[in-house]
Amino acid sequence: MPFIIVRNDITTMAVDAIVNSANPLPEVGAGVDAGIHKKAGPELLTARRRIGEIAPGGAAITPGFDLPAKYVIHVVGPVWRGGGSGEEETLSLCFRRALDLAFESKCESVVFPLISTGNYGLPNSLALRVAIREFSDFLTGHDMTIYLAVFSKDAFELSEKLMTGVRSYIDEKYIETVTRSEYSASPGRSRWIPGDIPGAVSMNASFALPQRRAPVKKSPRDQDLDTLLRHLDAGFTETLLRLIDRTGKKDSEIYKKANIDRKLFSKIRNNPSYRPSKPTAVAFAIALELDLRETLDLLAKAGYTLSHSSKFDVIVEHFIVNGNYDVFELNEVLFAFDEPLIGG
Repeated sequence: MPFIIVRNDITTMAVDAIVNSANPLPEVGAGVDAGIHKKAGPELLTARRRIGEIAPGGAAITPGFDLPAKYVIHVVGPVWRGGGSGEEETLSLCFRRALDLAFESKCESVVFPLISTGNYGLPNSLALRVAIREFSDFLTGHDMTIYLAVFSKDAFELSEKLMTGVRSYIDEKYIETVTRSEYSASPGRSRWIPGDIPGAVSMNASFALPQRRAPVKKSPRDQDLDTLLRHLDAGFTETLLRLIDRTGKKDSEIYKKANIDRKLFSKIRNNPSYRPSKPTAVAFAIALELDLRETLDLLAKAGYTLSHSSKFDVIVEHFIVNGNYDVFELNEVLFAFDEPLIGG
């Protein structure tokens, strides 16, 4: 655990295993295959020749030699022929067999490229969908860190329906908020904008509208700091564990669904004062399928909120209000918009 998207050169990553989108024949191919062989040195080709031909959907493992990885797992993906020749099923086999080999070799971390999307012509969107489906299924029963390495966010051809919905929500919430903020903060303008006051019209002004200050209300009884500190609300850890208990599910079901590492969850569980990062807190809200009000309450326990002036926050809110609690799909969108990923 977990699944992490990275923008990186696969040959430079210090992981237990690198997955190579290999030539079916024991020869050096193009693209990722050529890059891996170049970095690993000539011994990799010698080891690959001992294996012989690999059929589409098949996988084999060799040492990593001069690579920073211990192993190279060679898979042969399908050639794109329009989608009617079993390409998706063959690609699924590639991912499953590579993950099985990594598990059998006691790997704790493995990095994949988007298999078959280079010279073999498989659509990026299909390869991404299959990869995420297979990773998600595997991680429900195994502890392993899986990386998907891409060169750029352009590799993510998100569905038109999903992307349109996200962009529309960003336009509605984020852009409007930023525009209002910039307008109200512009030099020479008043601190209010049309629409704030019924019937108001735009005007330049260097003065602020007079405001009536509400009288300060005193507490019925003075409370010193010690008293306040003795009556703190439940913290993030206590609230999280209560919400997990409410689901009736095991801890592992929730932290895996949140794309959270077991060690990190253990650290949170054993520290009542733990303050997670915002992406971690959001990941748990998604895994618990909280509505927007409950999400805001959980985030507040860690000192955060969701703001329409943050694109990350608006995207998260879009998923929650639309009842989409797929952490992997949310991370696809966050990656496509250059925002931090959740979980991890």
